[in-house]
Amino acid sequence: MDSQEPWNLENGGVHGADMNGLDKEASFADRRAPHNTSASSVLRKKSDPMLVPAKVRLPVLRQVVANMQEVILGTKLAILFPAIPLAIAADLYKFGRAWIFALSLLGLTPLAERVSFLTEQIAYFTGPTVGGLLNATCGNATELIIALFALHQNKIHVVKYSLLGSVLSNLLLVLGSSLLCGGLANLKKEQRYDRKQADVNSLLLLLGLLCHLLPLLFRYGGSGGPGGASVAEYTLQLSRASSIVMLLAYVVYIVFQLKTHRQMFESQEEDEEDGEKAVIGFWSAFCWLVGMTLIIALLSEYVVGTIEAASSSWGISISFISVILLPIVGNAAEHAGSIIFALKNKLDISLGVALGSATQISMFVVPLCVIVSWIMGTLMDLDFSLIETGCLAFTILITSFTLQDGTSHYMKGVVLFLCYIVIGACFFVQKIPLSQMNIANLGVEAPAGDSSA
Repeated sequence: MDSQEPWNLENGGVHGADMNGLDKEASFADRRAPHNTSASSVLRKKSDPMLVPAKVRLPVLRQVVANMQEVILGTKLAILFPAIPLAIAADLYKFGRAWIFALSLLGLTPLAERVSFLTEQIAYFTGPTVGGLLNATCGNATELIIALFALHQNKIHVVKYSLLGSVLSNLLLVLGSSLLCGGLANLKKEQRYDRKQADVNSLLLLLGLLCHLLPLLFRYGGSGGPGGASVAEYTLQLSRASSIVMLLAYVVYIVFQLKTHRQMFESQEEDEEDGEKAVIGFWSAFCWLVGMTLIIALLSEYVVGTIEAASSSWGISISFISVILLPIVGNAAEHAGSIIFALKNKLDISLGVALGSATQISMFVVPLCVIVSWIMGTLMDLDFSLIETGCLAFTILITSFTLQDGTSHYMKGVVLFLCYIVIGACFFVQKIPLSQMNIANLGVEAPAGDSSA
């Protein structure tokens, strides 16, 4: 569209006199870590701006309608937005709890993608550093909100399973599918990527794995301390100390990524993004971000409150729903974006999406949940039990081996994808009663309200 048109939809209501400054700022803000912004951009679709002025004449109202069109209709996942009011209606009219769970899960899919889009829009105005920090914080907002609601309801097993599933999903399903599809689509080309970025993320994942292994080993090899202190108490203290170390390491990683070694994380395809600019204004994006975060919170409460009912109704274990279904549906937009970039032979961006998200979950969301549970008086530690920690360790090790040579082919993707299938089968047949799950969490008895599952 011509930038001289007075309402200027493509700049979110900013008039032509401000175009040059915004373009410079947008171009500057484009130089962000690829895994923070690129996954949502490929799922965006162009909405028809000519639909707006024909129906709306008031300038302010026209801009509101234009922004609504960009935010709601500007994604290929817009078809899933009706699941949100249906989930709310199902809860108000007391429909089956399994239906509430399914509709809430579907409604979270476009919301997660739109949060990524809105943080990207805000980053155009705040600059790359603040934008990068915002994306680093909101990149896995859905998982964090679900975990906080589960902590509030003392469902520690849901927190651990869902966060573990997010890491496994990113490292095996997302990365594996990307390498598989990218390899098949580029059989006659050698796919290469920058190993330095993958090495940094692998080191952080290994540090996180150590912090998970020590509480597990302590529980199996430790003994009660003086004064009758239990192994569980020492495990909890070790987990809290390790969580502080993990958060500190993540802060250093953010500084490393956004300041001191920024060039290591920049996209290799920036030339194609130079023409991008903000499509809605700063305050519009901020208001939409707040509103969608509140809706995510509501649907997350539905998901956490009905997961046991869905498990019972469908005959599927809570562990499978939490480890497999929640991450797949909640991160569908990010998964699709990574695969699309791999098909275009842009493996650096695909690796940034998969490894960056896994690192954020492992080194930021998990320890943050431990600290928040400490504040809330809920007993959550870093002991994810033997099978879960073993799956995590194997996943991180095989991913590190897969990425060690800087080249890719479809066979690597096949192996990672099949590993995810096997782990999914493991959690599908693992049917641990809810009461035993809660007892396993530091000996805490299951709340009365949870016994029905």
